[in-house]
Amino acid sequence: MGSQYSPDSNLFTDADISRIIEMAWEDRTPFEAIETLYGLPEKDVIALMRREMKPSSFRMWRKRVSGRATKHLALRPAGIDRAYCPTQYKHR
Repeated sequence: MGSQYSPDSNLFTDADISRIIEMAWEDRTPFEAIETLYGLPEKDVIALMRREMKPSSFRMWRKRVSGRATKHLALRPAGIDRAYCPTQYKHR
């Protein structure tokens, strides 16, 4: 997978794009995790989100993630060492 996201590229399946969007919305999933899994640096995740979302949803997402320490590994507090809430994936 290339590191440059192109709106015209077919590098990702619909399922991949859906998962990238889901990960980008998750507060505890850092951009570095998306880059590790999909080869997309933060700027390319932003480009993908801009392309795939409605303009109002994109603005809401950008406002939410801008300056959020948990979206960047280097800015995370030492106590946050997991990507999801312990009860998030509990079997019922």
